[in-house]
Amino acid sequence: MKLRRYKGNPILRPGKENKWESGAVFNCAAVYAGGLIHLLYRAIGEYDTYISRFGHAVSEDGLNFKRFNSPVFEPQEDYEHFGCEDPRITHINDRFYITYTALSNRAWSGSGNRVALSSTTDFKTYKRHGVILPDMENKDAVLFPEKINGKYVMFHRIPPDMWIAYSENLKDWYGHKIVMRPRGNSWDCKKIGAGAPPIKTEKGWLEFYHGVDEKKAYRLGVALFDLNDPSKLLARQDEPILEPEEDYELYGDVPNVVFTCGAIEKDDSFYVYYGGGDKVICVAISSEVEKLD
Repeated sequence: MKLRRYKGNPILRPGKENKWESGAVFNCAAVYAGGLIHLLYRAIGEYDTYISRFGHAVSEDGLNFKRFNSPVFEPQEDYEHFGCEDPRITHINDRFYITYTALSNRAWSGSGNRVALSSTTDFKTYKRHGVILPDMENKDAVLFPEKINGKYVMFHRIPPDMWIAYSENLKDWYGHKIVMRPRGNSWDCKKIGAGAPPIKTEKGWLEFYHGVDEKKAYRLGVALFDLNDPSKLLARQDEPILEPEEDYELYGDVPNVVFTCGAIEKDDSFYVYYGGGDKVICVAISSEVEKLD
């Protein structure tokens, strides 16, 4: 599988008219519901000491987005005092559940990163469910869109590996174990992490993930997990499906980065939304899941 960049990238840039998103917009969650694609994107102001909050944008075609003038989710609790980062959306029953990284310490401090959970039904009001992995320095958590064998399932990341965990109530998680590791002498040799929430296909759970090499370049990869036992890795593509090549990926607040937090299936294609250079939001498209084996 290879992703094809949309020629109109970036699809969202920092909005200079709004101070809260004037510095960078990137790493957006994505969900397709009610005929609309919703993005929850991470936004930073130019003079905001790198405090992140979430903006909301909508689209009918998945390429042209309308965004709103005010953030929809901002740091409020002590556990997220220094920012809310990298949301991922999963639609379960009648609610949209959002996992995100809550910072109780400053960005890049190397500590205070926790996985938190919130939910909404309308993208206007949000219910906080608190930190769900309280004892783990943790990021990159994604929920599966349905229960498997009667349990909620989540991929998460304790560096440098991808892990799985299970829950009955979305708050208390257990059964943690590694499902995928970095590969030596490869584009994903340093660390890996879940990207978009898994997408159910006939062949298995499709997971778009990120990998980092020794030079700290971020690329995107794809893997397939068993439908009935998602701890079982079925296939993992050797080559990345997207890597930094364009100026908006090679340069930015953090250079050499393509990083996804959201993907949707639409018109028999996968739309993968990603941050370029930790500065802008882009999309790349593929319909080649049948080639992953």
